[in-house]
Amino acid sequence: MSVNSPLNFSRCLLAALSTQMFRYYEDRIPQDASVLVVSNHRSFMDAPILMSALSSPIRFACHHYMGQVPVMREIVTGLGCFPLEANQQRQQSFFKRAQQLLQSKQLVGVFPEGTEPMVKFTQPNRMGEFQRGFAHLALRTNVKDLAILPVAIASLEEVNTSAVPLRLLSLFDPSEPLFNQPGFHPLVIYNRVAVLIGRPYWITPQHQQQYQGKHAKTVVVELTEHCRNEIANLLREGCY
Repeated sequence: MSVNSPLNFSRCLLAALSTQMFRYYEDRIPQDASVLVVSNHRSFMDAPILMSALSSPIRFACHHYMGQVPVMREIVTGLGCFPLEANQQRQQSFFKRAQQLLQSKQLVGVFPEGTEPMVKFTQPNRMGEFQRGFAHLALRTNVKDLAILPVAIASLEEVNTSAVPLRLLSLFDPSEPLFNQPGFHPLVIYNRVAVLIGRPYWITPQHQQQYQGKHAKTVVVELTEHCRNEIANLLREGCY
């Protein structure tokens, strides 16, 4: 697959769905650096939206089941995503793969809210709590010129429908407790969407030195909350 194929795939998908995208603060996108893109997440369209907004392929970590379900599997493959493992090695394999990509100066994308906002419909202006894996990755990765880029996806007009029964998805990933319930997987399609790019957060040697011993948790929490607050503020700006 050509390195630009995911970007072309993303643009074709948005064109096919007639999605209008508005981009703000594009001057904040780091140049010639390793970039970890962090964003809120409600729709299967979020990955192609971000690639189109940043005009670059982004390698996204995605849930295990997305690489197993027919049709969805073809979409995530076309987007260049790498599904996470289903077993206890999930975090370790994610770190290893993401570090390799960042070292080669490819953009890596993470949705720290995890699966829940995809499975339980959420309002466009709401966000869940952030998991801290991306902060550990940023602080653990030995990459020079690494920036975390917080980005908010603010839906302005959308269509909400249902995709597949949640319990059907449990056949593809029995380890996910969110699938063991009645109801359908929501399907959010953006008609008009704003993408607001936040200020990059550069990882310095001082951050990595603090990521040791009893201070490590404090650094991780501060970094996680900084990115969540930045995205939350941008999301309010975009939605209103």
